[in-house]
Amino acid sequence: MIRKKLLIQRIQGTCTISLLIISATSHLQSVQAQLTNSIQNPVKNSHFQSFQQPTLPRNGAPTGRRKAGAGRNPECPKSLASLTALVPGNGGKSVLASTVAENPTFWFYVPELPETARSAEFVLQALSGKDVENVYRTPLTLSGKRGIISITPPQPQYSLKANKKYHWYFHIYCGDVGKTSDNFYVDGFVQRQVLTQALDSQLKTAKPREYIAYSANNIWYDALTNLGQLRHANSQNATLNKDWVDLLNAIGLQDIAKEPIVQHYNE
Repeated sequence: MIRKKLLIQRIQGTCTISLLIISATSHLQSVQAQLTNSIQNPVKNSHFQSFQQPTLPRNGAPTGRRKAGAGRNPECPKSLASLTALVPGNGGKSVLASTVAENPTFWFYVPELPETARSAEFVLQALSGKDVENVYRTPLTLSGKRGIISITPPQPQYSLKANKKYHWYFHIYCGDVGKTSDNFYVDGFVQRQVLTQALDSQLKTAKPREYIAYSANNIWYDALTNLGQLRHANSQNATLNKDWVDLLNAIGLQDIAKEPIVQHYNE
């Protein structure tokens, strides 16, 4: 009788252990499936991100023109005054911002333009004390569509050197290229920083939303470029669209935050 009870207890114990193993295995498979889905769709399943105003340089840092302002040629379309560089600044002034990319991308809002005002030019200059060296200069033909465009100088011959300041200009002409009255422009400054191990680790953790790590480390150009490329490729993604709006709101460009990305130039 005693042996029979012991046999029954052993059988019950074995069944209980088997059930626990099956349950644990099922739970691990469920967790693994969730992790796999999360990795495959990290942007879609993530929460909205909030952004802060980037840390602006102290007094004495170079400033440029973030908004084009009015031209003097009455034949030029008044809409050109809304030409805007997507960079941090104070009001209409742009300020020095950072990148870790050797060939950063530059972003601009361009209004709708008639055929007579679609000639543009992008210029990149290296600064060394009082000396200025033209690094890159290219003419562009704009589509005339209203929206945001981006420009990436080709590599490797136009790569930025680490810890060196660069001055860029974006011009749109509505008449004679040689006349300043026919020239609407914005300009600003960029400095390439060395990619640190700490930032590199954060970027890998944030991938593919590297813009979160870039923004947290005040690397403006790369935050905007990563987010802009993701948004352009996933135009219906609510997370990316909201993050784009919030990022531009953080630098006071809420008036153009919902404009479409219409063209990329890599001349």
